[in-house]
Amino acid sequence: MIRRLGLAAVAAALVLAVLAGPAGASTLSFMNITARDGTVLKANLYSPTNTVPATPRPAIVFINSWGLNNLEYLAQAQQFADAGYVVLSYTTRGFYDSGGTIDTAGPKDVADFQDAVSWLLANTAADPARVGAAGISYGSGISLLGAAADPRIKAVAAMSTWTDLVESLFGNQTRHLQAAGLLKLAGDLTGRPSPELQAVLSDFFANRNIPGLISYATPRSAKNVVGNLNANGTAVLMANAYGDSLFSPNQLTDFYGQLTGPKRLELRPGDHAIPELTGILGIQNAVWTSTHRWFDQYLRGVNTGIATENPIVLQVRGSSTTESYPSWSAISTSRQSFGLSDIHWYSSEGDLISGTQTGWTDSIPGGLDTTANGGAVLLTNGIEALTGNLPYNWLPSVSRINAGVWQSGYFSSAKRIRGVVRAHMTITPSNSGQSTIVAYLYDADALGNGSLIGNVPYTVRGGTGGQARTVDLDFPATAYDVPSGHRLSLIVDTVDPLYADAAPLLSSVKFSSPSGNASTLSVPVR
Repeated sequence: MIRRLGLAAVAAALVLAVLAGPAGASTLSFMNITARDGTVLKANLYSPTNTVPATPRPAIVFINSWGLNNLEYLAQAQQFADAGYVVLSYTTRGFYDSGGTIDTAGPKDVADFQDAVSWLLANTAADPARVGAAGISYGSGISLLGAAADPRIKAVAAMSTWTDLVESLFGNQTRHLQAAGLLKLAGDLTGRPSPELQAVLSDFFANRNIPGLISYATPRSAKNVVGNLNANGTAVLMANAYGDSLFSPNQLTDFYGQLTGPKRLELRPGDHAIPELTGILGIQNAVWTSTHRWFDQYLRGVNTGIATENPIVLQVRGSSTTESYPSWSAISTSRQSFGLSDIHWYSSEGDLISGTQTGWTDSIPGGLDTTANGGAVLLTNGIEALTGNLPYNWLPSVSRINAGVWQSGYFSSAKRIRGVVRAHMTITPSNSGQSTIVAYLYDADALGNGSLIGNVPYTVRGGTGGQARTVDLDFPATAYDVPSGHRLSLIVDTVDPLYADAAPLLSSVKFSSPSGNASTLSVPVR
């Protein structure tokens, strides 16, 4: 055992030596930070050595991702320190060798963040007027919550972040199974979950005490403290992926619209933490380039130009093209509406038509899956970031018995989708009244090869069997060009491996388009 630990230490030292950069540019020290309740947090301090020690320096606090520790930002912290920043990277309570139990961005984590900032200002040359916070995933959420609670934070870079933890775990009243499962697995393997977190997750998987889940997640959501960020004047950069299977980009677009200070939102293809991944390895990429420019602008006092650029940045999926816009509302110029038609007996599918059609009904059995699905968390959409190819399905393989299918005509010119596609429909669950639907939007060519633009679930809870329910489904925000000669396909079934909820077996779900309340698909286009 001792030998294995010794070899591991040597390997770690070699990694540190490789990533450390030019000798003398900065120094790395290992620190203990004692929080106000006595919990000891492990931390790394990166200090520039090419400056006068007494000179006040801009500073950044990095917070680890879920399941990782203070070494996560080794390469990036080194780069910032080499540029003259004082950088503190700490491991949150409950993970690895930091003390305590996991608080999941709760009040203890926010207090720890403030204590880390206080330690940094008391023990280094950090300038109290130029302190920022940054992180990926878990660290990003704590950065936003911490900055809302602490006006000393002047700028934040939140990568692959959440702003609404309720939506992340229970969006559209549907339990996000794989997201919560990954949370539990990583927490169990690398940390010490608190009894409160264990109880919440146990209830989640057992489909009980949903109000308890909401009560736990609500104060851990930055959307509820956005007013504090605005009052503090915090400069907020957010960067996420269209296909983030943990934190939908829609919660960020809503949050962005509520911010009144300096702000920027960047969305790119991929899944959770994928767009910024190479930067963790020390390879600069677009996300980290923006992060460096953001902090240089708002902490270092360098005019990088980022303050006057269009603040909305979108990389078009399936391409290297990047677009920028002055506001979220400017990304689309109009919305094209398609009506859902009746299901044809001869094709077992309906049409997406111009205008609307009402008075029809159709039903599918519940609890039976199809080949349409959202894939696996991190992997399916993560591959898109590496290959440029959207998740694939051959649409003729989708059972028309177990799913509702509606397809548009083939487009004579490219359809530039920018923003949130919305489906409006009426569903009627049978039996107990509890049911789940999952809608998928595909780009399909003439051979039926489908590229998944997005998916969204919806669960009816506490309903009455046979009672109609009008639902509005917002697909994840996207920037995607449907090629000329292709068409849109809307598919709705009742099971998806991403989600814990599904329509019960031996139930049914009826689709309808009542008079005065037509079922439609609304597509934002340029």
